[in-house]
Parts: sequence; structure tokens; C-alpha cells
Amino acid sequence: MNNGALLRHFADLRDGTHGDAVSRADKEALFRAAVALLDPHARRALADLDHDLLLGTGECTATGVRPARDGGLEAVWELSWPRQRAAGLGPILLRAYYGAGFHHPHLRGGTVGDWPLNVFTPEDAAEELPTLRAIAAADLHNLVFRRDFRIVPATTGR
Repeated sequence: MNNGALLRHFADLRDGTHGDAVSRADKEALFRAAVALLDPHARRALADLDHDLLLGTGECTATGVRPARDGGLEAVWELSWPRQRAAGLGPILLRAYYGAGFHHPHLRGGTVGDWPLNVFTPEDAAEELPTLRAIAAADLHNLVFRRDFRIVPATTGR
């Protein structure tokens, strides 16, 4: 996580806001805008991982903003590939979510915890690429841990 995003996160907690938003509706509007700004960077993080480690065997999908199970909002980017599916494992997942009872939105992986999501500008979104890469890499590591290294094509060749 970059320090600027962390400071924005702490300021939100201190001020009871998210960016300049106070109301849930305004915070949801910021979340929708953040997902749109984050989308190319989330796709890039997954595409890079697919290219480098999955040898191009992966398939990336994205949901866009949709209702979450808890009544909040979420957007999900997934990377799946044949060996992971054959092993009965879930995909690598990047999830932006704004839970119904949350003060502000967060990022997370399928197997890893939460990061604050404080994206308000294209520059903020671009600065999240290392975080998105870290989430995706941690997710892949945890999937390997649940099965074994052979689900990663780059470890055994095609």
C-alpha cells in the first residue's frame, strides 16, 4: 500500500468521511467511480501474473459494481486457469467492496485480508497497482499452499 492512500484512510477515520463524502449515497458514488478508475489496473495486475506465471493459460473476468451479499456493493476481478480449476481451487481474486455496515470501502483477495480503498483520481488508482499485484500474488501463493506448486504452469512448463 502506498503511504498517501494510508494517510487518506486514516483521515477518513479521523473525520468520519470518505474523501469529501459523508452520506452513504455519496460514498457509494465515490466507490462506483473508484471501481471504474481501478479497473484497468486490476486487469493489468492479473494479466501480468497470467503472462509471467500462468504462461497465458488464464482467463480474467470482471463483474463491475454489483450488490454484495451483505447489502453493500462489490466489484470482483478473477483470474482462473485450467490447472487451478482441475485442482478444485477458487480463482485468484481481487475484490473491491463497500460493506453495508462499513465506514468506507476496501480491497481484498480471495484468501487474503483487507486493504483500504481510497481512490479518487486516476493517479490514486495507478498508485494502487503494486497493492493489486501484492494481493494477486498472495492469493496465488495461498492457492499453491492449499494444493501444490504444480498448479502454476511456470513451475513445470506447459
